[in-house]
Amino acid sequence: MAKSVTPGAISTLLLNPSPDSGSEIPEIIVQVVDLKPIGSSTTRFTFMASDGKKKIKAMLPTHFASEINSGNLQNLGLIRILDYTCNTIPNQPDKALIVTKCEVVSRALQSEIKINDDAILIKPKKEIIPKSAAQIMHEQRINAAPAARTSMTRRVHPLCSLNPYQGIWTIKVRVTNKGNLRTYRNAKGEGQVFNVELTDEEGTQIQATMFNEAANKFYPKFDLGKVYYISKGTLKLANKQFKTVQNDYEMTLNENSIVEEADGESAFIPETKYNFVKIDQLGSYVNGRELVDVIGVLQNVSQTLSVRRKSDNETIPKRDITIADDSNLTVSVSLWNDLATITGQELLDLVDKAPVIAIKALKVGDFQGISVSTVSKSIVQINPDFPETKKLRSWYASKGEGVTMAPLSSTLSSISTKAGQRSMYSDRVFLSHITNDQTLGHEKPVFFSIKAYVSHIKPDQTMWYRACKTCNKKVTDAVESGYWCEACQKNDDQSSLRYIMVMKVSDSSGEAWLSVFNEHAEKIIGCTADELDKIKSEEGDEKFHLKLKEATWIPHIFRVSVAMSEYMNERRQRITVRAEAPIDCSGEMRYMLEEISKISVH
Repeated sequence: MAKSVTPGAISTLLLNPSPDSGSEIPEIIVQVVDLKPIGSSTTRFTFMASDGKKKIKAMLPTHFASEINSGNLQNLGLIRILDYTCNTIPNQPDKALIVTKCEVVSRALQSEIKINDDAILIKPKKEIIPKSAAQIMHEQRINAAPAARTSMTRRVHPLCSLNPYQGIWTIKVRVTNKGNLRTYRNAKGEGQVFNVELTDEEGTQIQATMFNEAANKFYPKFDLGKVYYISKGTLKLANKQFKTVQNDYEMTLNENSIVEEADGESAFIPETKYNFVKIDQLGSYVNGRELVDVIGVLQNVSQTLSVRRKSDNETIPKRDITIADDSNLTVSVSLWNDLATITGQELLDLVDKAPVIAIKALKVGDFQGISVSTVSKSIVQINPDFPETKKLRSWYASKGEGVTMAPLSSTLSSISTKAGQRSMYSDRVFLSHITNDQTLGHEKPVFFSIKAYVSHIKPDQTMWYRACKTCNKKVTDAVESGYWCEACQKNDDQSSLRYIMVMKVSDSSGEAWLSVFNEHAEKIIGCTADELDKIKSEEGDEKFHLKLKEATWIPHIFRVSVAMSEYMNERRQRITVRAEAPIDCSGEMRYMLEEISKISVH
């Protein structure tokens, strides 16, 4: 049976740019002209929709990409449009056609259809029986499950089709992240706010925010993991500083917005997506804006302690857990609020069974080397059904359980980046390269290697803190005797001292102050903090000063991070030692030969 484009199809689309969910869409067949991907994407394609007389810019749904990648639809092919939206293009008189549902009528014709073509014959492998959109929808309703039939009575828009200039729309999405209900204060007074991350069936995400009345109305209504129909919201350009998903827009719901749970339709919307980062790769995320997802085997869970927040003097619960992965390293993760009390207690009960823990949305900082902490939108899953879970269980059962694993912050010889392990000889610079450029580390930490001499260690600085022998956290004097650890929630008769200090280093280009933590300071000074304290208290200041002086004017190779910190309301560079190694003469010779080989002789 011969088929061609529907005469006047483009005019029909423009006259009804956003058909109602209950209305029947007439037969609309258009030719796909100038089909091409958007950028380097393999799932998003644009084309010019042609009816032989008029054309309109158009975009295919992402789930239709398989038809293109398989060759079932090619340039100059025909498609039947079953559902669509025509959006206004900002600052332009034209509209754009967003195809949300369609089917292939012909793979490809021999030429582009023109207005004078009386008939264009299609030569498919088998005859296609034409069906109207109403027939197709009727058959789908009959064959679909009851819950799915309900969804077909609604006109659902994909998230990728929404923009601030669009009118009425309804979306079907899963809540893949739910933040806490927070109180804020500004010049207008006090209010409440919370946000959710929403994902549709194509995997597109958007963040929705609710304030005050809307926040109180919808906070108990939204449940993590459930699917909802949402309408009567507004969109605006996303603030890049605060956006947490890959979408140019963000959504605001007010008290008049409509949120309805879509019962029985969870299978249509994908679950929360994770992008796991190995423990040995966390170094490149220190003090960055990007949040990370991790997965590991639970090793240790501390008791809950209370921490007073500086911003509002409020006391909030905190609990530390330790996880390990197949990089044979461990990392401590700080859980806050409900994650510390409710989830943390569940983890404490399971720690002896070494469950696999997946955590989404973690902040990576540089406290005592590298610290990882949950934020308001973080999610913790225990023994999730992921391929990574099975892989970790297998590794832990065969190798990990019997291996002594070092904490990430103690790794000395190298530091991880997204490109993999970096040698102590990579990114070698002079100190002046860092100190002369105060913009370094402004957006996120940057890493360098330097060869320098320790030129001065101030003897009158606070060089150490008294720490718990179990968790290395700071302890205080107990009421009667011994030391109290808030992290472990226990008294102990003994404690240890751990270095936390600054020292000046110099090279041929200048000098700089470096922050140095315990493991690296021990190697530089040549003794533990307890041993140095004993020298000072038992042998006097002269021996103490001599010990510090003996550590100076010895060359080291340092791997350092450069980041911005705030002190006394002033932003300044902070250079922190991440790894330290003594000079390896053979390694230095190889490095110099490589540098010489890069010099071109003219």
